[in-house]
Amino acid sequence: MLDQKDTLLSSYNYDLPNNLIAQSPTEPRHDAKLMIVKNGLSDYLNLTHAKIWDLKDVLNAGDLLVVNNTRVLKARLKIRFSGGGLGELLLMEPRKNGQWLCLGRPARRMRSGDQLWLDTSPDHSLCLKVIDKDESTGGRIIQFPNEFTSRTEMASLLDLCGEVPLPPYIDKNKSRAHEEKYQTRFASKPGAIAAPTAGLHLSDELIEILKIKGIRIAQITLHVGLGTFRPLEKEDLSKLHLHSEWVEVSEEAIREITNCKEEGGKVFAVGTTSVRALEAAYLLGRGTLEPFEGKVNLVIKPGFEFCVIDGLLTNFHLPKSSLLLLVSALIGRKRMLKLYENAIAKKYRFFSYGDAMLITPDSVL
Repeated sequence: MLDQKDTLLSSYNYDLPNNLIAQSPTEPRHDAKLMIVKNGLSDYLNLTHAKIWDLKDVLNAGDLLVVNNTRVLKARLKIRFSGGGLGELLLMEPRKNGQWLCLGRPARRMRSGDQLWLDTSPDHSLCLKVIDKDESTGGRIIQFPNEFTSRTEMASLLDLCGEVPLPPYIDKNKSRAHEEKYQTRFASKPGAIAAPTAGLHLSDELIEILKIKGIRIAQITLHVGLGTFRPLEKEDLSKLHLHSEWVEVSEEAIREITNCKEEGGKVFAVGTTSVRALEAAYLLGRGTLEPFEGKVNLVIKPGFEFCVIDGLLTNFHLPKSSLLLLVSALIGRKRMLKLYENAIAKKYRFFSYGDAMLITPDSVL
């Protein structure tokens, strides 16, 4: 039963001390804290404090982890204006014929027809052109040379000239040190502008042990973009709309999920992006999980009915974010806030490099 407050953005706020915002991942990755959330019908704080490493004992043979194999692009580019001065572009997604949607800074200096210069070496620069403003995002459509039409082709240029687009709450003075830290062990398909952070916890050692135990791993792709990390602004969530993101759910992944369920195992999404990819593919298949490749903008909030996943491994998310809405849809907003309050009291680390929560199947509403 939905509470009226479930539809108000202010109901998903909480106070977090700055010292609990993680600035780097735990080393080794599997040593991060793990809050295991159990059935909460009689007790919101029915939970266990553990470590990511303990997943090998919590999960059962036959269970399936679904991970997001997107790779974070070095999507932040420093540019020069024709009239002098410096700015930057954050590449979001390809449009057509070498045109890309970008967030620009300072955007007021990027007017239609303006030329921007990207230095690729001390004696060579690429000329970029501002085509138009994108009203839905406030970004700019930027014309790159025609050879940079896809994420894969653009990745080579970004590897040469770009920087990893770290979240604003992480110290950027050491951005080079984050280039591999901010990638999961499954990162193989270039396209994201932010990491699917729950996957950062899975180390090579833990993955190997899980496989030996009989826990399988399936891969989907969701290129994390504005739909995942852009702050929500409107108080009324009843008509919430998210920016679309590119998703690929393959036949192989669906076969793994189907086999898992038929054999009595549980499907655990690793990260909210995996949840949205799978549930969107189910809805687009009109009640059947079918292969899908394209853009989705699925909003998951309290009242949503989950049809694919049984449980979720996820980080602790920013206040007033769409990710908090998704977690609340699984376990309830009031319980989510109580669990976050407990995590703060127990000094859990928050956000991209922080600790994690395992929402078990028996805790899902």
